[in-house]
Amino acid sequence: MRIYNLLEQTLRKEPNFISDDGHLKKWVVISQAQNFDEELLSLLIDEPELKAEFFKEIHQHWVFDQNRFVQFLEQKNFLNDSYTAFKNKIGLTIDGKYLKQRNEVALVWPFKDCVLEGGQSREEDKREEIFFNETLAQDEITQLLEPKVLTNAKRYTAPPLEGYLNFSAPVAENTSFFNRDINGHITDNLIIKGNNLLALHSLKEEFAGKVKLIYIDPPYNTGNDGFRYNDSFNHSTWLTFMKNRLEIAKQLLSKDGNIFIQIDDFESAYLKVLLDEVFGRENFRNQITWKRRGGSANPSNRLNNVVDYILWYSKTDKFLFKSPFTIDDENTQKYIKERFTNIDENGRKFMKSPLQSPNPRPNLMYEYKGYKTPKNGWSISQDKMKEWDKEGKLWFPEDKTQNINRKIYLDEYSGQPVSSLWSDISVINPMSKERSDFDNGQKPEALLQRIIEMCSNEMDLILDFHLGSGSTATTCHKTNRQYIGIEQMDYIENVVIERLKKVIEGEQDGISKAVNWKGGGSFIYLELKKYNQTFVEQIAEASNTETLLEIWEAMKAKSFLNYNVDIKKQEAHIEEFKVLTLAEQKRHLVEILDKNQLYVNLSSLDDDDFAVTDHEKKITKAFYQKQAKK
Repeated sequence: MRIYNLLEQTLRKEPNFISDDGHLKKWVVISQAQNFDEELLSLLIDEPELKAEFFKEIHQHWVFDQNRFVQFLEQKNFLNDSYTAFKNKIGLTIDGKYLKQRNEVALVWPFKDCVLEGGQSREEDKREEIFFNETLAQDEITQLLEPKVLTNAKRYTAPPLEGYLNFSAPVAENTSFFNRDINGHITDNLIIKGNNLLALHSLKEEFAGKVKLIYIDPPYNTGNDGFRYNDSFNHSTWLTFMKNRLEIAKQLLSKDGNIFIQIDDFESAYLKVLLDEVFGRENFRNQITWKRRGGSANPSNRLNNVVDYILWYSKTDKFLFKSPFTIDDENTQKYIKERFTNIDENGRKFMKSPLQSPNPRPNLMYEYKGYKTPKNGWSISQDKMKEWDKEGKLWFPEDKTQNINRKIYLDEYSGQPVSSLWSDISVINPMSKERSDFDNGQKPEALLQRIIEMCSNEMDLILDFHLGSGSTATTCHKTNRQYIGIEQMDYIENVVIERLKKVIEGEQDGISKAVNWKGGGSFIYLELKKYNQTFVEQIAEASNTETLLEIWEAMKAKSFLNYNVDIKKQEAHIEEFKVLTLAEQKRHLVEILDKNQLYVNLSSLDDDDFAVTDHEKKITKAFYQKQAKK
């Protein structure tokens, strides 16, 4: 809100903009802005930050952005902590226009015009969030989404060789700590711990337009899935949470890239409309239905849900897609047993399949012995077909009026084409060797393999920013794809990392036998460097007031507090703080922390206040390809 405060201070320099009781005459200012009042514009353009916010430079001339300025004033003072546009006027808007002014269906909700940091340190935590309005809080959003400093870098490789990357030796001027291709792009597999929205924006400079495929299995907002936000707008919060992440995900996708999002029926309809808006309705490819378990007794008030949905969108109409086939499921095996009953002279099993229906096709007409359409309906004569059939793949019946068939050999058969109903991939049962120590719905590698092989090639880059147990990463590792996985929860270390270490060592669970996995490869583990986030987590863990008071002492010395927090006033009212409930005390301490400083920004790399170590500076500069200061 710094921009608004600066604007108000500037406008107060003009007495005509102030009422007798000292309030800003907002509508007078708006009227003057609409009339391009010279006095108003002079005040604004003389203040550098306001000039940058409300003027555009065009051919070395500064042009007043009237619409932005008026919208900025109109949106102030709607909700004390969210500044959303949708409480101010009757009717709903999107992109600044009322729905009646638009020609398409739009999904609109409170806080849609906001950015939600959205993160947790423990699954059971409930969390209150600040919604930063995209217009009013642009400076806060810029700081929030700035690339972050990286820490705790560790490379895992085969043969098992674990240890911190060595930054102690002198390094030549242009040497990178990361493996890069001839174009300078990072080719290492990356596992990143930290808030996924902030991590995605940290990846933007290096990986924008390079990701071939995104798969995510986000929280379903059912109340039992880890998305536990302590506010009365839970549905709006979830939609804002998803919108913010989908918008940056789209920037990371290549032009021929695809995104797959797994969801259940609780939010699938809303997510579909949101994806239509972000990726374009014309880029919707399929809603895949995955039958993840068998039927059982129905609940008392509805039918038992046995499926999940996977929404598939491409970035453009030019997208990578290879039609998948299945051969291992029960129906295909039955089909093989019933159809592949013929054996040729070489002992190869085959089935007969009609070459075409016995009706003339004008585009394939072949003139034979004076007539164009043979009496038996074929557009090409059997004699001519025999002449062309060099490989002996056609089956010619003695009765030439009968259908000609192709020979489909079993040893060349790829299986049945896969439809949008996936009932042949079973969920991981509790006794499966593939199961990891993960309770939130681990996905089978076979499911990820189908998606990955359908829409990527070997060496392509795959992204999963709701990594969970790490199934996407393990499947990519075994199918020779580069991958980036992002997860904020602490289980990333004892579940994901441990699972990937076993993959490198050659474990034989999941799809290992199917792809002849023998082990090998490597990945790098990184973390976003925390600052105020450390205090947030300490506050969440505190079990009594005494511990919170100790945290408060540390916060006074080391944390970044909101700009309007007066430490002396906080201290003067410390006894009032002590009589609050533990939950209220925690909420108060979290509220006064500056949320822009939860993690250390790249721009603060050399700021002594953040105590970034030499090791962290080196790896951060190597990742972003920033040269050390001379």
